[in-house]
Amino acid sequence: MLSIAYFLILEDRNSLIRFPKWDRTHYRPHGSSISAQRSSDLFASITEEGKLRFFGLQGKRRMENEYWAYDTTSISSYSESLKQVKYGVNKDNDPLPQINLALLFGEESGLPFYFRKLAGNISDVKTLKKLLADLKSLDYGKVKLVMDRGFYSEDNINSLYQGNLKFLISAKVSLKLVQKELNKVRDSIRTRINYNSTYQLYAHSNTVEWNYSQRRPQKGDVIKDTRRMYLHIYYNSEKALEHENRFNEMLDMLESELTTGNRRAENEKQYAKYFDISETPVRGIKIVPRQDAITKAEQDYGFFALMSNEIKDPIKALETYRNKDLVEKAFGNLKERLNLRRTAVSSESSLDGKLFVQFVALIYMSYLKKKMSDERLFQIYTMQELLDELDVIEAFENPGNALRIGEVTKKQEELYKSLGVKPPNTL
Repeated sequence: MLSIAYFLILEDRNSLIRFPKWDRTHYRPHGSSISAQRSSDLFASITEEGKLRFFGLQGKRRMENEYWAYDTTSISSYSESLKQVKYGVNKDNDPLPQINLALLFGEESGLPFYFRKLAGNISDVKTLKKLLADLKSLDYGKVKLVMDRGFYSEDNINSLYQGNLKFLISAKVSLKLVQKELNKVRDSIRTRINYNSTYQLYAHSNTVEWNYSQRRPQKGDVIKDTRRMYLHIYYNSEKALEHENRFNEMLDMLESELTTGNRRAENEKQYAKYFDISETPVRGIKIVPRQDAITKAEQDYGFFALMSNEIKDPIKALETYRNKDLVEKAFGNLKERLNLRRTAVSSESSLDGKLFVQFVALIYMSYLKKKMSDERLFQIYTMQELLDELDVIEAFENPGNALRIGEVTKKQEELYKSLGVKPPNTL
């Protein structure tokens, strides 16, 4: 597994078919070359029990009190014979059927701890309860989750409270709870005391009550109570202008379709919502914008909201939420560098095993990225340049003798130390 993980990291975007060629010039943990058939056998041998044990051990390495970013992505597949390959909302706009992949990523440690393969037609909001059940079975203890609004539902928030988990989640501004608080500050939020120059936006927070409910199937009743929640509301003038411009472009398009007679069936509701339309034999079609509807649509532009049952400060909440882009970058590494944008395996066991080995490779890559960031090495190297710098070190192996390492330069020694790795012994 480690040998394949090393190959995936060092050979950017290359297929495992090329492993034998790479093997001839690289020292690796496995003692011999790995053919395509051998790698398929390895993938098929990885059990669900083994993966869960690994996740449990990996989770114990997490940092205390860190938030874990949770998100999903779609992976296109050429094989429609796999039971979880379905047509769904493809996040890469790929026309192929897909599987979905859920990933849990530590914001402070910079390491992934858990992943799960999902059917391609499963929406984000439906995945959270299974995640919570897995976290409980893995005995992860006190977990803090940060999620985007695709995971929001009243049922999911109730489940998070029920599990005594801390969370930070984005919420639609159109929600009744958000609208109620937004209406209180809509005209007053843009004051100097609420302005943050670092992020160039206005922020306001308030403590609200969440109407908690829990259904108890065994007793056949529902517990109802209230829970404390912090609602953070933000206003960004640049986003407001961006949304307004986009909205006006849409209105221009709708008006053009109406005046030219090229109406589209899918836009009929929009025509009726934003325009009063009349037509006479003499004057032809007359279009009058419905300003009340337009004003109502524009009133929330530039606003967005975050909910948390722990983080009181709106800027800390914003920073924590923005750090979740680590998981987006992790998905990028999986799809691009680790060659997982499209999968061509034909069996469930091979796919599951290959995903696990790619996950192991992602742990190494994530650690490397974190160390490079901490040591400011990205000011000097790209990740590929740093790997290339160390990849040229030679090793000599003679039967009956210990492995000998070739010359290591001072610069290479410093790189090893910066990465928290003891430089190889030189003889």
